[in-house]
Parts: sequence; structure tokens; C-alpha cells
Amino acid sequence: MSCAWKNHNCRIGLIVGTGSNACYVERVENCDLFDGPKAGPNIKKHVLINTEWGAFGDDGALDFVRTEYDREIDQHSINPGRQLQEKMISGMYMGELARLAIVRFTKAGLLFGGVGSDILFKRGQFFTKYVSEIESDKPGTYYNCREVLEELGLEHATDEDCANVRYICECVSSRAAHLVSAGIAALINKMDETSVTVGVDGSVYRFHPKFHDLMVQKIRQFVKPHISFDLMLSEDGSGRGAALVAAVACREAQ
Repeated sequence: MSCAWKNHNCRIGLIVGTGSNACYVERVENCDLFDGPKAGPNIKKHVLINTEWGAFGDDGALDFVRTEYDREIDQHSINPGRQLQEKMISGMYMGELARLAIVRFTKAGLLFGGVGSDILFKRGQFFTKYVSEIESDKPGTYYNCREVLEELGLEHATDEDCANVRYICECVSSRAAHLVSAGIAALINKMDETSVTVGVDGSVYRFHPKFHDLMVQKIRQFVKPHISFDLMLSEDGSGRGAALVAAVACREAQ
């Protein structure tokens, strides 16, 4: 709503932050469960659909791409077996996914000479912001990465260790961006309009240095050739968007 107020071509809303979800504009005639009137001179032609896509995969549809790290994340979560796609995408879990991979390779002797730290081995101590900070380093430099590793008690890390930690972070964040992009591309293709703007909010999208570019590249790969799209950063979606919805509701009531 916040983006649509500025850009009337905005037809999809996306959040990639602590959690992840998307909504889109659908034609009323396609909504079998819509219980409002579907015909008449003053009837709205479209309705907003909340996909609740964080729960995609709860039926096993994502089992073929879930890893041992995903399963461990789910096992130790407050809602095992639920919100499985969200656990592969969102900021609540991204750092922990990277930590689990780093821990496995450390214990296998492939990182840090096989010597970890108490902080590294403690669940939840590799924050998602670390992923963004590490990937913000210029290629071949490891200033941010070394700062993160020092905070984790890994002062003995070599340049090769830093390069490998960065690669792990890139794998985790790229997978998240690609999963989000596949969902957005599916919505764009379903709507089948010539041009669509996607309003995006959330800390992962906002602060990760490559998330936007990764999404643009992957969405372009998936959408139909005749459809153009763009991603628009939402500003104060929770505040401005809620205010706009309240204003429209008041107008309709009057």
C-alpha cells in the first residue's frame, strides 16, 4: 500500500525481514473463496490475496531442496514442521543456517584448522547481520569478515578461512534470494500483466548488499519475456500503509 500510493503500477507486496510473506492483486472471478458480490456496476474487479507463503513446503513440497541445516533449524524452532519456506529465507534464520555450515566444516577440520570457539558453537550467536557485513567486503578483502570472526573468538582465522566463510554466507543468502524470486516470478506470471512493480520491505532486502541484484537477475530468468517488472523499496510500510488502508476504509464506510 505504501508503494502503490506513489506508484500505481505496484501490484505485489513483499517482505523479506525477520519473516517473509507476499501479497498480490487478483481478479475477483479467480477467487473461488471470495464471499463478496462478484457482479454489478459498482463491484470491485480485484481483491488482495495474502499468500502466507512462509508456510509453503509444510506439506512436503520443499523436501527435495531442504538440507540437513534446514532440518536442524526446524527441529530447534518454536514451531517444528511449520513455516518451512520462511525458515529457508528470512532474517530470523539466515545467520543460524550459515553458523551450522561453518560449525560442520570446522569440526571436519576444513575451517580454522579444526579449532572453533565457544561462541561459534553456541546456537544463535552468528547473527544475520554478520552475513550482510561479510558480503559487504570488497573482493579479496576481509576487513568486515575478520571483525566478525574476532567477535566470535576466531582470531586465528586465515585469509583462506575468511574466503570460505564468505562463500558459505553467499550460498545461504543467494539461495534465499532465489527462493523469494521464484515465488515473485510465479505471481507475476499468474497475473500476466505487461508491467508490474513489486513493493519490497524488510531488513534482509534493505541491508544485504546483493539481495536486490540477485532478485532482479533471477526474476528476469523466470518471468515471461513480454512482462517487465521493477522492485521498489517500501518506505514506512507499516505506518504509511496502515494509514492508507484506514483512510480508504473510512471513505468506503461513509
